[in-house]
Amino acid sequence: MDCIITSVYIENDFIHLEGVRSLDTKTIENTNEKLPLGISGLGGWLILVQIGLYGTILMLIAQIFLYIIPSFKPETWSLITSPESVYYHSLLGPLIVFEAVANSLMLIFCIFILFNFYKKKSKLPLLMIFFYSSSLLILTIDMIAIYQITQFEDDESQIRDFVRMLITCLIWIPYFIKSKRVKNTFVR
Repeated sequence: MDCIITSVYIENDFIHLEGVRSLDTKTIENTNEKLPLGISGLGGWLILVQIGLYGTILMLIAQIFLYIIPSFKPETWSLITSPESVYYHSLLGPLIVFEAVANSLMLIFCIFILFNFYKKKSKLPLLMIFFYSSSLLILTIDMIAIYQITQFEDDESQIRDFVRMLITCLIWIPYFIKSKRVKNTFVR
């Protein structure tokens, strides 16, 4: 395909090419293409984001199949929700339901994010900010509920997970707001 470029100018970190593109000898159409100026593409730090999203998907699948689904088996559920059981706590049943719903929604959301990631959709930075923020919110709700349950009072892994997620948010949310690569890549 041949293209005759009639003008080139730079505006808002993009190179604009205007011209005429000839599809064949009988058809001529005008074109106005925007090419990103500077770094772009799914490389750089975005590789770590991709690895993190795939890791999150695998972790969520493992949690759903190894912990959540077995909790809903009748014998396990009755141990958790029966007031006569030694494992009973009034918040344990609702906590498991909350985790089941939250993990299922986050799994679907991660897949949706990856779809938008590879399509380089312009809404991806907002989706990632929402993903990191909602992950922190879900973890906070989960941690508060677990600390209300007496069997888990000495569990320090929740605090460690919370601090890890907080640091993740403090790193990646500003990255998706300020990064030139992000602005140049997710433009569709």
